[in-house]
Amino acid sequence: MATRHVYLVRHGAADPFGTLTDVGERQSELVGKRLAGLPIDSVWHSPLPRAVRSARIVGAALPGAVVREAPELIDHIPHVPVDVPPSWAAFFDGYGAEEAEDARRRADALTDRFACPAATETHEVLVTHAYQVAWLVRDALDAPPVRWLGLNCGNAALTVIEYRDGTAPAVLLYNDMGHLPAELRWTGFGAGTRP
Repeated sequence: MATRHVYLVRHGAADPFGTLTDVGERQSELVGKRLAGLPIDSVWHSPLPRAVRSARIVGAALPGAVVREAPELIDHIPHVPVDVPPSWAAFFDGYGAEEAEDARRRADALTDRFACPAATETHEVLVTHAYQVAWLVRDALDAPPVRWLGLNCGNAALTVIEYRDGTAPAVLLYNDMGHLPAELRWTGFGAGTRP
């Protein structure tokens, strides 16, 4: 049975303008090094500059992998809940029916393209954004749509999902930062105590 191995990577740390920082470049090098022993076929990336740069750095460590853009990986809100949790009210302020429909359409395109089995064995890296990683994990776990909220991931953290025909997806890793030294972990999160 063919397995689609999907390695989700949030782009490396970026500045407020979306340009990868030196820290983000180092994080991307290290996740590329971690994936280098795998038979990676493709590195897909969001069209946004921080993801493009991260993907090129990761791809440089993966000889034979093709680095390509996938518009479905762009940073966007994947789901606007009907009943917004009170702690998220300010985040969704201003989102109406049109924005909710756009979110649904984009989320469907993402899962239709990447959250399904493949005809042949594949190993694909998706360099994307925190919300897209959260949405794909939520989808793999068949959790309610609102559960993407709070599924945070760090810059250059690794999440792995496997897809096979006839079985539920398997989430093998989530937000794994074992390839990053302590000083490069937990970027992309707010302040707080971290393990």
